[in-house]
Amino acid sequence: MPKRTGRRTKARQRQVLRRRAGAAAGIVAVLVFIFWQYPWLLIAVAIAAAAGASGWVLWRNHRTEVDGDRAWREEERNMALERSMTAIDAMTWQDFEHYVAALCRRDGCTDVFVVGGSGDLAADILGYMPDRRRLVVQVKHYAPHRTVPSGDMQKFVGMAFAEHNADVALFVATCEYGKAARNLAVKHNIVALNRNLFGSWNSGAPLESLLALSGAGGGMARRSSRKRQQDMP
Repeated sequence: MPKRTGRRTKARQRQVLRRRAGAAAGIVAVLVFIFWQYPWLLIAVAIAAAAGASGWVLWRNHRTEVDGDRAWREEERNMALERSMTAIDAMTWQDFEHYVAALCRRDGCTDVFVVGGSGDLAADILGYMPDRRRLVVQVKHYAPHRTVPSGDMQKFVGMAFAEHNADVALFVATCEYGKAARNLAVKHNIVALNRNLFGSWNSGAPLESLLALSGAGGGMARRSSRKRQQDMP
């Protein structure tokens, strides 16, 4: 029985192959007849095929040039960003605080001043966003290989809202954040700019556009105008 089954299977396979070969031969015969009767059709098909192949080659070359240009621009942007961050790393921590304050002013923040000193209560810079939300900034000028520890974030969380009535609590660092510090930022609505996000800010991205990219968003909900006026110096 197994031998008969095997022979039947092979016979079916040969039959299928013969049918396919016959169908292919029929198609070829029809095409030959059509092109024999209408030779101009063959020329039209050849021209269309050549045009299609030429168009595909041109499209591929265009895509290659576009992708190459995009990669080159991205590399140039990264190199410029790295050069600017090298200059930032060379600053003193005092100069960096004033530099961050200048970036706030550049983006429309008002009444911006550097607190400084040992009694700053975890706020290095105070001011107001363009819409008059209270802005409180903590700045850490750390080496790029370091990470912001949770202790720094805990201190800022405890002071930014209770002592300084922050609407937007901004933590700016020239390095990355430790996992615990990052989790605290998300939990307590702290906008935490790491090295890369600060680099984007430094390169021209408006502060307002960065608020939703870190922490839990753009700080606390905007308070009433009466409450803001009470907090204004």
